[in-house]
Amino acid sequence: MTLAIAPSEAAVPPAEVPDPVARDAREFGAYARTGGWAFALKVARSVRPGGQSPQEQGADETPKVSAKEFSELAGCSAERVMRYYKAWDKAADDGLVPHFETLTPGVDIELPDADAWLTYYSARSSALTPRGNAITEAAEAEGIRPTKALEVAENPTALRAAILADPGTAEAARKALMDRLDDDPALRTELVRDIVRADDLKKAVAAEAKAGDRVDYVRQIVDKGQVKTPAGQLIDAPAELKEEAERHLSLIDELDDGEDSGEWAREAYDTVKDLVAQTVQSDPQLRVQERRAKFYNSLQKATKVFEELTFDDAEVDDIYEDDMLLRLEELQQSIAACISALQAATGGSAAAGAATSAAAAAASDAVAVFDDMPAFDSTPAPAQDTD
Repeated sequence: MTLAIAPSEAAVPPAEVPDPVARDAREFGAYARTGGWAFALKVARSVRPGGQSPQEQGADETPKVSAKEFSELAGCSAERVMRYYKAWDKAADDGLVPHFETLTPGVDIELPDADAWLTYYSARSSALTPRGNAITEAAEAEGIRPTKALEVAENPTALRAAILADPGTAEAARKALMDRLDDDPALRTELVRDIVRADDLKKAVAAEAKAGDRVDYVRQIVDKGQVKTPAGQLIDAPAELKEEAERHLSLIDELDDGEDSGEWAREAYDTVKDLVAQTVQSDPQLRVQERRAKFYNSLQKATKVFEELTFDDAEVDDIYEDDMLLRLEELQQSIAACISALQAATGGSAAAGAATSAAAAAASDAVAVFDDMPAFDSTPAPAQDTD
């Protein structure tokens, strides 16, 4: 605690120092030690919101005045006076300073050190609102003075100008927005809508997503030692493949923040993909498994398409075209060829391989036929008005 010393109690200055200079020095020292507490004390001991009636005033007491009267005498706003008053009130609640009732106009008391002042005082009236309280808490969590954050919040146009003009400010704003997204679903929704509405941003997001998928593909090889083949098989990655994936991944991880990784991701993905294809082709057993997996993929696609093709609730006469019948007949031939090839397959590798190839080709033909056919809507048509 620091004592606010009245001029009459101060040490007598040397004779050669003029009294006005000595008085200024004492007042400066008091402020240097106590900061805003020296001014808050003047408000706290002299102001009572609404003033003080004669009934509330003792016989020997100096009456206190309202914040408005005090501000008029001080030549400042009543709002500024009340900010000092409320800062003192908060400190009194914490036991740091005496309550108003024990203070007397003109009487000095011990005051806290200046460092504690900014904990209770805000130079901005917006700090007294719920929004201001939230900004103050966030500023304190970041280790900065609340008044700086409040000033920025009160000047969104100035904030916008700084973001537009300065890359560093724009980057800080971007990081802050990203940190806020998890706790602000409304902001997240609006941000997504803004991106969708902007074609350039939408394309950029798609490109970044594609690059991210490619990097994940390479990273999985390094982290798990496994890789997916073109047909979707999960196989153990050979040492050469894993080493190449590690090399490309290290180059990507060493890129500076903000540096475009798209080209690096594409090169890594293409290199790894080529090595995977070579791995499949160099292993006869794996090559057969890959062809079998491709066949099942084609068969599954053809089955799904056929299941979706229906004439329920539709008039065949209304939708019939010669081309439809022709394509279905071609499909029937492809399916028949597929069945014949599989039936002809024996335990021999050559026969089995030829049968698998023929069956896969037939299944692919079936998928192509179905993909080209129009979809049929099974929703009943609305009843016609007969009036």
